[in-house]
Amino acid sequence: MSSPAQSGPSSVQKKEKGIKFLARVKTVLRRADRRLSQLSSKPAPADSAKDAADASQAAAQAYPDAVKVPRAQIYAERAKKLAEIHGLDVKPSQWYSSDGHVLRVEKPIKMRVHRKCHKCDTTFGANKQCSKCKHNRCKQCPRIPPKRTEAEKEASRAKRAALQKEHKPLVVEWDPQQHKKPVLKRPSKTGGQDLIYRKPRQRVRRTCCQCNTLFRSGVKICQSCNHGRCTDCPRDPAKKEKYPYGYPNDGPGMKTAHYECPKCKEKYSVPSQAPAVCPKCKHQPGTRIKPHKVEPEPDPEVLKSLNARLEALKLSAK
Repeated sequence: MSSPAQSGPSSVQKKEKGIKFLARVKTVLRRADRRLSQLSSKPAPADSAKDAADASQAAAQAYPDAVKVPRAQIYAERAKKLAEIHGLDVKPSQWYSSDGHVLRVEKPIKMRVHRKCHKCDTTFGANKQCSKCKHNRCKQCPRIPPKRTEAEKEASRAKRAALQKEHKPLVVEWDPQQHKKPVLKRPSKTGGQDLIYRKPRQRVRRTCCQCNTLFRSGVKICQSCNHGRCTDCPRDPAKKEKYPYGYPNDGPGMKTAHYECPKCKEKYSVPSQAPAVCPKCKHQPGTRIKPHKVEPEPDPEVLKSLNARLEALKLSAK
């Protein structure tokens, strides 16, 4: 009888903690929505507004037939189409600034051909048979628009060539503030500067092997003792598996040297002051290996498991 009494208060405490956690999540999301709305409602700088006005004036002079369309109308049409196709309730004002206008140039349709029945004047559909009088489409049925003559085709080619020579690009209103990469921020708990999310990256530090001084970024000479960075200078974090012979762009170290025998291709390490004699074939002198990256050898256990899986697949296929 003691177990239910003991489990009762703990379950109540868990429920209370869960309720507090959900309330905290709602508060954080509400604050994030408020900050996003504040960032989207900030006015653009004066320079960008001036540039947009100059661009719109130049576009109006170059293309007098262009029509100004409010940007909010275009976003509303896109949101309506998304709602019809995917059933999404999209509010463009939360993601984009709907201020200003864009230029729209009305162009004639390039090619949309219709055929009409010459007996009952009914437009043909996808089939070649009239849906009203069941007449099969023939050469007497008129074509809309009529087929162009060779003279009209030649005039169209000349007009297209003249436009290509002019190279007049379409100038639209451009606001550089609206196309910047979004910055993820979070308010500081202490009330100071906002915390900005940045992609994590590995920081590599090199220490001088002579005086234990950190090398500056991009500098290969120690500021304290003027020692050139060598293979003996430790690296944090160390990667001896990928760089067993030293790290690239490092000078030769004074403690350990790595050699390769030109006769048997054996790789061995000896102290820098010792003679470079191959321990396998006693051949000297060996060629000193420059620091470079080495791909690690595959684990034999992993290869064994892969081979076992392949054999199992072969047996199942049979």
